[in-house]
Amino acid sequence: MRRLILALTLALLIPGGVYAPNGAESAEFFEKVGTYDGQFLKMPIGARATAMGGAFVAVADDATSVFWNPAGIARLQGTTLSVNHLNWVADVNLTQGTYVFSLGFLPGMLAFNARSLYMDDLKRTTVFRPDGDGTFFDAGYSAFGLTYARSLTDKFSVGVTGSVVHAGLDDLSSNVLSFDVGTLYDTGFRSLKIGMSIQNMGAGELSYVEDTQAAKLPILFRVGASINVLNSLEHRVVTSAEFSHPPDNAERLNWGGEYRFKDFFFLRGGMNFGYDAEGVTGGVGVQFPTSISAETRFDYSYTDLSDLAGAHRFSLEIGF
Repeated sequence: MRRLILALTLALLIPGGVYAPNGAESAEFFEKVGTYDGQFLKMPIGARATAMGGAFVAVADDATSVFWNPAGIARLQGTTLSVNHLNWVADVNLTQGTYVFSLGFLPGMLAFNARSLYMDDLKRTTVFRPDGDGTFFDAGYSAFGLTYARSLTDKFSVGVTGSVVHAGLDDLSSNVLSFDVGTLYDTGFRSLKIGMSIQNMGAGELSYVEDTQAAKLPILFRVGASINVLNSLEHRVVTSAEFSHPPDNAERLNWGGEYRFKDFFFLRGGMNFGYDAEGVTGGVGVQFPTSISAETRFDYSYTDLSDLAGAHRFSLEIGF
């Protein structure tokens, strides 16, 4: 069994041995591109995770786990507050917040989370007034979710998230329920962990106008592995990799790593394979005590988007 686990892990953690098609080429021949709504649900959350190339389903050890793998919050201690912001292309912004906590009478951990994709108001144009009629309208998406996760053993945890997804366009709107599930398994072999999650399982479809074509949410499957390649009192290096299977594009591979110095300074890097634009990633982080029982971590990441320049992410996490 351990040999099988090790073989699977090596296949994941050595991206050079895996073929991943060019993202632009895969999009050209994949007939389902552009047929799913709620694409903001696939946008990665958190500067730390994205700096590691988005290979986080098997790391899942902070509050952003509610996005990557809800099983991850089962191993958090105390209360955690996390705020994450993304500056995307074309002045589009995504902001997400998570509050992780526990209840004394309920085993496991709970988390509230909310995210919103938004932009500046847009000019309302008509055939006769192509430059605008002096009025504006807004458009965007939001999601509000509740996560519950629990460790079933000292090595295996599960988690589930239920969310309400809202889409708005001027005075039109649509709402749908969405569910995520995840598992995280600590093999006990040299800190090797294996994670899996299924995201955006929608109980319905988004449609702004009745009796028109509705669109499903993009169900996303992730599976990955992570391992500590160095773990001492002052230095720690973790590397991770994952495969993901979106419903509207070809399979993708993410790989990355994190170097930690004395639980104070963090240096991260990674790579996205098989994406249309995302490529090399990198970032840094600092962690410091803010009281006797509280710690704060600030993270920044940059993702290269080829001809679209780059994406900047900022995260703040407070544990107390």
